[in-house]
Amino acid sequence: MHTLLDDFLAGTLRQDVPHVAQGVLPSGVAWRWLGHGALLCEPAVTATASVVLSAGIHGDETAPIEILDALVRDIASGVVALQVRLLVLLGNVSAMSGARRYLDDDLNRLFSGRHLNLPESREAARAGELEALVCDFFADADADAADTRWHLDLHTAIRPSLFERFALLPQREAAYGQDIFTWLGALGIEAALTHRSGSGTFAHYSSSVHGALACTLELGKVMPFGHNDLTRYTGVSNGLRRLLSGEPLPADGSLPRVFDVVASLDKQSEAFELPVGDAMPNFTAYPRGTLIARDGDYRYEVTHDEERIVFPNPRVKVGLRAGLMVVERGVAG
Repeated sequence: MHTLLDDFLAGTLRQDVPHVAQGVLPSGVAWRWLGHGALLCEPAVTATASVVLSAGIHGDETAPIEILDALVRDIASGVVALQVRLLVLLGNVSAMSGARRYLDDDLNRLFSGRHLNLPESREAARAGELEALVCDFFADADADAADTRWHLDLHTAIRPSLFERFALLPQREAAYGQDIFTWLGALGIEAALTHRSGSGTFAHYSSSVHGALACTLELGKVMPFGHNDLTRYTGVSNGLRRLLSGEPLPADGSLPRVFDVVASLDKQSEAFELPVGDAMPNFTAYPRGTLIARDGDYRYEVTHDEERIVFPNPRVKVGLRAGLMVVERGVAG
């Protein structure tokens, strides 16, 4: 029987309101449409975890959106035997439909209440909706088992990267255990960045507010819908399916290299510039003493033997991050 799950992405891009908004699959999985780009699936068995999978927080990052759409179809067909409570979120639906990164503001800078400062922004309204969906979802999770709460926010990068697939782990009080790095390695993640301060990202919201084990996954290069080679994402797709079906991940993955974020290059005025340029790949390395950024009286120079730059972009709006500086800690383990 054809359901909304078989046409989830196409219906989301059309911003359809389904005639049938909930149902039960032959596998026993109960599903419910919660709004544009929002789908709740609950297994017939006792759930082993509560998992949020999000993509499209930036509307032009299409490969992760297509990955989640294929995953939803596999749940609908029974190929994936769902063992977890699952919330699938396609974030910036209006930007996705218009093949744009965002409409007014970068959605991934507006979580943890920051959207309240921009009431006129279309992204601000969407950030509030997504926070509410995650809040309601985790309210029904096992309050005594925070480690069974997951949020994986899937992205692709604008620029090339020396590490094609990498993860950003939000700042949190508890140290990250070895398990998360083993799991990331099994997905083919080559590098992991650990933050030392809070931010307005979706992953940080779920981590700080709901105690979820959350991370932002950068999985490749930005491409238009229909132009992604999804075979390049097989490791990630298979890993997600194992997570949702309660299967153990293979133990033969290489551990990611771990980097600590040591500075955020914040754009304070329109005078901000990157003397090193901004066409370099993510993780380009610079030696001690290199002038990386300046903005009026502000200057950032490399103070470690080597620092690498990630997400350099001097064209962001004033007040936003124009890059991260990271220092390698070593291989996880």
